[in-house]
Amino acid sequence: MRILVDADACPVKEIIVKLAKEKNISVIMFIDTSHVINDGYSEVITVDQGRDSVDIALINKVSKDDIVITQDYGVAAMALGKGAKALNQNGLVYSDENIDRLLFERHLAQKVRRSKGRISGPRKRTSTDDLNFELTLKALINSI
Repeated sequence: MRILVDADACPVKEIIVKLAKEKNISVIMFIDTSHVINDGYSEVITVDQGRDSVDIALINKVSKDDIVITQDYGVAAMALGKGAKALNQNGLVYSDENIDRLLFERHLAQKVRRSKGRISGPRKRTSTDDLNFELTLKALINSI
Protein backbone atom coordinates (compact mmCIF):
# COMPACT_ATOMS: atom_id res chain seq x y z
CA MET A 1 0.00 0.00 0.00
CA ARG A 2 1.11 3.52 -0.89
CA ILE A 3 -0.56 6.89 -0.70
CA LEU A 4 -0.58 8.81 -3.99
CA VAL A 5 -1.54 12.48 -3.80
CA ASP A 6 -2.79 14.84 -6.49
CA ALA A 7 -0.84 17.49 -4.63
CA ASP A 8 -1.08 20.69 -6.69
CA ALA A 9 -3.94 22.15 -4.64
CA CYS A 10 -4.10 19.64 -1.80
CA PRO A 11 -4.61 21.35 1.58
CA VAL A 12 -3.97 18.21 3.68
CA LYS A 13 -0.43 17.23 2.67
CA GLU A 14 0.89 17.63 6.22
CA ILE A 15 -1.80 15.34 7.64
CA ILE A 16 -1.06 12.72 4.98
CA VAL A 17 2.66 12.75 5.75
CA LYS A 18 2.06 12.61 9.52
CA LEU A 19 -0.18 9.52 9.25
CA ALA A 20 2.06 7.86 6.67
CA LYS A 21 5.11 8.24 8.92
CA GLU A 22 3.20 6.70 11.85
CA LYS A 23 2.34 3.62 9.76
CA ASN A 24 5.55 3.58 7.67
CA ILE A 25 3.62 3.98 4.41
CA SER A 26 5.29 5.50 1.38
CA VAL A 27 3.81 8.68 -0.06
CA ILE A 28 4.12 9.92 -3.63
CA MET A 29 3.14 13.54 -4.29
CA PHE A 30 2.38 14.48 -7.90
CA ILE A 31 2.81 18.15 -8.87
CA ASP A 32 3.46 20.20 -11.97
CA THR A 33 6.40 22.52 -12.50
CA SER A 34 4.57 25.53 -11.04
CA HIS A 35 4.70 23.96 -7.54
CA VAL A 36 7.44 22.91 -5.14
CA ILE A 37 7.14 20.36 -2.35
CA ASN A 38 9.90 19.18 -0.06
CA ASP A 39 8.53 17.66 3.12
CA GLY A 40 11.50 15.40 3.78
CA TYR A 41 9.40 12.22 3.60
CA SER A 42 7.45 11.98 0.35
CA GLU A 43 8.70 11.03 -3.07
CA VAL A 44 7.80 13.95 -5.32
CA ILE A 45 7.08 13.44 -9.00
CA THR A 46 7.08 16.68 -10.97
CA VAL A 47 5.54 16.75 -14.45
CA ASP A 48 5.23 19.45 -17.09
CA GLN A 49 2.39 21.91 -16.83
CA GLY A 50 -0.39 20.79 -19.04
CA ARG A 51 -4.00 19.84 -18.92
CA ASP A 52 -4.31 16.66 -16.84
CA SER A 53 -0.56 15.94 -16.84
CA VAL A 54 -0.49 15.38 -13.06
CA ASP A 55 -3.63 13.25 -13.25
CA ILE A 56 -2.20 11.02 -15.98
CA ALA A 57 1.11 10.57 -14.17
CA LEU A 58 -0.70 9.62 -10.95
CA ILE A 59 -3.02 7.11 -12.61
CA ASN A 60 -0.10 5.51 -14.45
CA LYS A 61 1.54 4.79 -11.05
CA VAL A 62 -1.50 3.64 -9.05
CA SER A 63 -1.87 -0.04 -8.09
CA LYS A 64 -4.47 -2.17 -6.36
CA ASP A 65 -4.84 -1.30 -2.65
CA ASP A 66 -3.10 2.08 -2.99
CA ILE A 67 -4.86 5.12 -1.55
CA VAL A 68 -5.35 8.09 -3.86
CA ILE A 69 -6.04 11.56 -2.47
CA THR A 70 -7.66 13.82 -5.07
CA GLN A 71 -10.34 16.45 -5.54
CA ASP A 72 -10.85 15.29 -9.13
CA TYR A 73 -13.78 12.91 -9.65
CA GLY A 74 -12.28 11.63 -12.91
CA VAL A 75 -9.01 10.68 -11.19
CA ALA A 76 -11.01 9.04 -8.39
CA ALA A 77 -13.04 7.02 -10.90
CA MET A 78 -9.90 5.77 -12.66
CA ALA A 79 -8.27 4.91 -9.32
CA LEU A 80 -11.33 2.89 -8.30
CA GLY A 81 -11.18 1.12 -11.67
CA LYS A 82 -7.63 0.01 -10.86
CA GLY A 83 -8.63 -1.40 -7.47
CA ALA A 84 -7.34 1.51 -5.39
CA LYS A 85 -9.17 3.42 -2.68
CA ALA A 86 -9.80 7.13 -3.19
CA LEU A 87 -10.83 10.04 -1.03
CA ASN A 88 -10.95 13.80 -1.20
CA GLN A 89 -9.43 16.43 1.07
CA ASN A 90 -12.58 16.65 3.21
CA GLY A 91 -12.76 12.93 3.96
CA LEU A 92 -15.29 11.92 1.31
CA VAL A 93 -14.51 8.34 0.31
CA TYR A 94 -15.17 7.79 -3.37
CA SER A 95 -16.86 4.47 -4.05
CA ASP A 96 -18.63 2.51 -6.76
CA GLU A 97 -21.87 3.64 -5.10
CA ASN A 98 -21.24 7.41 -5.37
CA ILE A 99 -18.80 8.01 -8.23
CA ASP A 100 -21.37 7.92 -11.06
CA ARG A 101 -23.53 10.52 -9.31
CA LEU A 102 -20.52 12.74 -8.63
CA LEU A 103 -19.36 12.54 -12.25
CA PHE A 104 -22.88 13.36 -13.46
CA GLU A 105 -23.12 16.36 -11.12
CA ARG A 106 -19.76 17.58 -12.43
CA HIS A 107 -21.08 17.24 -15.99
CA LEU A 108 -24.20 19.26 -15.15
CA ALA A 109 -22.13 22.00 -13.49
CA GLN A 110 -19.91 22.23 -16.58
CA LYS A 111 -23.00 22.65 -18.76
CA VAL A 112 -24.25 25.47 -16.55
CA ARG A 113 -20.85 27.23 -16.64
CA ARG A 114 -20.63 26.88 -20.42
CA SER A 115 -24.00 28.56 -20.77
CA LYS A 116 -22.75 31.49 -18.65
CA GLY A 117 -24.63 30.31 -15.57
CA ARG A 118 -23.26 30.68 -12.07
CA ILE A 119 -22.19 27.86 -9.79
CA SER A 120 -21.25 28.64 -6.21
CA GLY A 121 -17.63 27.91 -5.37
CA PRO A 122 -16.40 25.72 -2.57
CA ARG A 123 -16.97 26.93 0.97
CA LYS A 124 -14.08 28.03 3.12
CA ARG A 125 -12.05 25.17 4.60
CA THR A 126 -12.44 24.57 8.34
CA SER A 127 -10.55 22.67 11.03
CA THR A 128 -13.48 20.23 11.06
CA ASP A 129 -12.65 19.39 7.43
CA ASP A 130 -9.08 18.56 8.47
CA LEU A 131 -10.30 16.38 11.34
CA ASN A 132 -12.80 14.54 9.10
CA PHE A 133 -10.05 13.91 6.57
CA GLU A 134 -7.62 12.63 9.20
CA LEU A 135 -10.16 10.26 10.78
CA THR A 136 -11.25 8.93 7.39
CA LEU A 137 -7.69 8.39 6.18
CA LYS A 138 -6.81 6.55 9.40
CA ALA A 139 -9.83 4.29 9.00
CA LEU A 140 -9.02 3.63 5.34
CA ILE A 141 -5.41 2.76 6.15
CA ASN A 142 -6.53 0.38 8.89
CA SER A 143 -9.06 -1.31 6.59
CA ILE A 144 -6.48 -2.30 3.97
